[in-house]
Amino acid sequence: MSTVILFEYPLNEKMRTWLRIEYLLNNLSSSQPVNDPASALSFFRGIGDLLDIFDRGDFRADLVKELDRQQQKLCGWLSVSGVDTVRVSELQQELKQQGIRMMAVPRMGQQLREDRFISQVRQRLGIPGGCCSFDLPSLHIWLNSPETERQAQVDEWCSTLQPLKESLSLVLDLIRQSGSFHTQTSLNGFFQDNAEDADLLRLKLNADDDLYPQISGHKNRYAIRFMPADSEQGEIPARLQFELACC
Repeated sequence: MSTVILFEYPLNEKMRTWLRIEYLLNNLSSSQPVNDPASALSFFRGIGDLLDIFDRGDFRADLVKELDRQQQKLCGWLSVSGVDTVRVSELQQELKQQGIRMMAVPRMGQQLREDRFISQVRQRLGIPGGCCSFDLPSLHIWLNSPETERQAQVDEWCSTLQPLKESLSLVLDLIRQSGSFHTQTSLNGFFQDNAEDADLLRLKLNADDDLYPQISGHKNRYAIRFMPADSEQGEIPARLQFELACC
């Protein structure tokens, strides 16, 4: 059976930021336990990238608005026959609670930004090899501290991001579930359609096709051009079937 590859493309800047944050949060989890220089660099680089995004604007307001918008959308499902109204009500309550949690959080990333150790490491990340033991002995000492102490500190840092992680996960799950996959066909590697005020495109391709999509668009319209992974020898079929969801 051929492997299916899922591609996602944001149709607005809000979604672009959320997907990047989700990617960085997932990388933070996969870089643990932090017990060697490689995992440490991955972890602290992820923290630094998150703080850079947080410094660019107050995306928390957009996330809180989205939590409220999803609550309102769920209200329409309560009157639909056959819908599990108990589950819908539970989701509404969960969205409401996450909104309250997000509003109660101080400036996003402030505790991480004020941590002296994180600041020391962050300052050296832009220098090639700048985190080696003679440049950053504090990191070398930290990596040689007892694993339980080190992991407890990592857990404490990550806990400050938990309200964000849970709220973002809930919102993105609901957005992704709002669109169903349908089979589409591209002609000579090109496909376009209306987006109908969507936030996200999700596209499935078979790995055997050896193609990748170049997507451009916004909330009202989008275009997809399929490109061969091998730019010299690859070929684009005259007709290509793929799965597409507009969320």
